[in-house]
Amino acid sequence: MTVEIPVIAKPIFLVGAERSGTTVLRLMFANHPQLAWCNEFEYAVDRISEDGTLPPLEEYYEWLDAHRVFRASGFEIDRDLTYSQLVNSFLCQKKNKDGKPFVGGTVHRHFNRLLGIWPNARFIHIVRDGRDVARSCIGMGWAGNVWTGSKRWLEAEQLWTRFSSNLPEERFFEIKYETLIEKPVETLTHLCEFIGIPYDEAMLNYARNTTYGLPDVRFIAQWRRKLSEEEIQLVESRAGKMLVERGYELSGLPPKTVNEAMRQRLQWQDTWERAQFRLRRYGVPLFLENYLARRVGSQKWKKQVKLKIHAVEANYLK
Repeated sequence: MTVEIPVIAKPIFLVGAERSGTTVLRLMFANHPQLAWCNEFEYAVDRISEDGTLPPLEEYYEWLDAHRVFRASGFEIDRDLTYSQLVNSFLCQKKNKDGKPFVGGTVHRHFNRLLGIWPNARFIHIVRDGRDVARSCIGMGWAGNVWTGSKRWLEAEQLWTRFSSNLPEERFFEIKYETLIEKPVETLTHLCEFIGIPYDEAMLNYARNTTYGLPDVRFIAQWRRKLSEEEIQLVESRAGKMLVERGYELSGLPPKTVNEAMRQRLQWQDTWERAQFRLRRYGVPLFLENYLARRVGSQKWKKQVKLKIHAVEANYLK
């Protein structure tokens, strides 16, 4: 007999582009004695269609079985639950495992779909200078240049603009990564007030048991030191309007026009650099096996290769 799963009525979700400070803020939250936190909780919404159609459960189970973050979570799948009940149960499992009264999760994309599961959810939006995000995406192997690297940031911020316009003001809280780094205690205090818990100094203990250090202002505006003038112009040509809307001052460099020929060149460079990144990380045999499996392989073979890749990635995430 299935145990009845209580609905998490008002979960808290941290949303924003990847490489915007979501990891360090999530670690701060997870160290609060009253707050449990799920990292990279996109698997709750990634398979929901844009029109809100929920995925077939058997397909979802199979997809989760090869999902790196979900597998690492240790969550159990109760096949007697509906889709909405199931993803809600993941939050419940995290809450019960950590023994904390509040629970939340980080969602970088499709966060507009969360309301279909939790209509009373609350949201914390963090934004970082898109020029720093674009640069950081290259280091992660997600982009081959800052032009394509800025796309993730721009899409996440455009989604937040549309999404937040329909949310009551008491249901969301917005912060800048730079403010969190410059004034961590003050910023965390305000965030805790929004969540409904008192600030606890343990939130800054994350540096003791992770590879992340304490807030350091040297991580702010690194683009000024690490991007070339052309790279700055490329990001600003694509995301300049949104940068200004988010309160970031442009560099003052002459605007750069990206014509179709240049756009094609940047796309080819992106494809080449990302392939080179994967080749270095996975090695030639796994790189080639992944290429073939994705194009002509069976579902079983694709899953086997994906799990091999997850094993390699895990070594870089320790």
